[in-house]
Amino acid sequence: MGPMIRAASLRGFAPLVRELGGDPEAFLRRFHIPASATESDDGLIDITAHDLMLDTVARELDCPDLGLRLAVAQDLTILGPLALAIESASTVAEALACASRFMFVHSPALSIGVEPDPRGWEGVIALTYRKDLLESPYSPQAMELGIGLFHQAALTLLGGRAGLRSVELPHRPLSPMGRYADFFGVDVRFGAPVAALRVERRMLDASFAGADDEIRRVALDHLARHYPDPATRVSVQVRRVLAQALGLTEAAPTLASTARLLALHPRTLQRRLAEEGTSHAAVLDQVRRDAATTFLTTTDLPMAQVAALLGFSEQSALSHAVRRWHGASPRQVRTAAEPR
Repeated sequence: MGPMIRAASLRGFAPLVRELGGDPEAFLRRFHIPASATESDDGLIDITAHDLMLDTVARELDCPDLGLRLAVAQDLTILGPLALAIESASTVAEALACASRFMFVHSPALSIGVEPDPRGWEGVIALTYRKDLLESPYSPQAMELGIGLFHQAALTLLGGRAGLRSVELPHRPLSPMGRYADFFGVDVRFGAPVAALRVERRMLDASFAGADDEIRRVALDHLARHYPDPATRVSVQVRRVLAQALGLTEAAPTLASTARLLALHPRTLQRRLAEEGTSHAAVLDQVRRDAATTFLTTTDLPMAQVAALLGFSEQSALSHAVRRWHGASPRQVRTAAEPR
């Protein structure tokens, strides 16, 4: 199983799609997201499918600001148990440290952090929002949903836009500039190295009226006990190694080559993967599946090249694998993702 995201990220999706004249259930089926997964905020869905669906809905229903609209329908509570720890923090710095430490509870492919100002301004810092592109491809709509929600959460916690200097986005504008100005209320810069909210450094010391050390301690203890960091799992480490290795050689990565990169004996790696209920072949299959979905739905690469990038010796092997993953041919998967 590849990286997931809490189904709460689709809160407001169904009514918005219906408002736009679309069929939310049809889109969920198309991207192999079970409707039952969205019946509870705690459900988990494949983040690549989630993001590709948002981009497709925005394109096909002519709604370039889909991500921003979804952000309006959501709030900090989509983070589940993490939200309580954030809301009970004493300061902005404390809340950000908590969110940074446990963001994997919402999705292990997403992270937030505090970094130097990308423009180099004195007294300004960047509150960054990143997606690990080794885990899942970049999605403009999902990025606008994430940074839009990050922005709204910051306003709620701080009680206004005081201290916010600008918003940075890596992609080009999806909507007219006026839409961004209305939503964020500050300058928005596109083509930035990383998505971020640029704020005055002094805001890190701002205190929250709802601070409660006891609630925060209990919330953090609950998170630490029930949500172990997935980065410590050897299967996650193997997934990252395999994602980086695909396309670098003609042959698929082997158990021995992966073990060597992780400084483990092959038998040790095999045993530790078995303890986590998986195997090298299973993780490789997941990585290939996610990469194939990305290549087929977001690029026009020839099928032979896609097969080579995935480490398949023949194009027919790609076809067999895609039929097993999606119940359709590679060309059918590509066609289904095209605008209608």
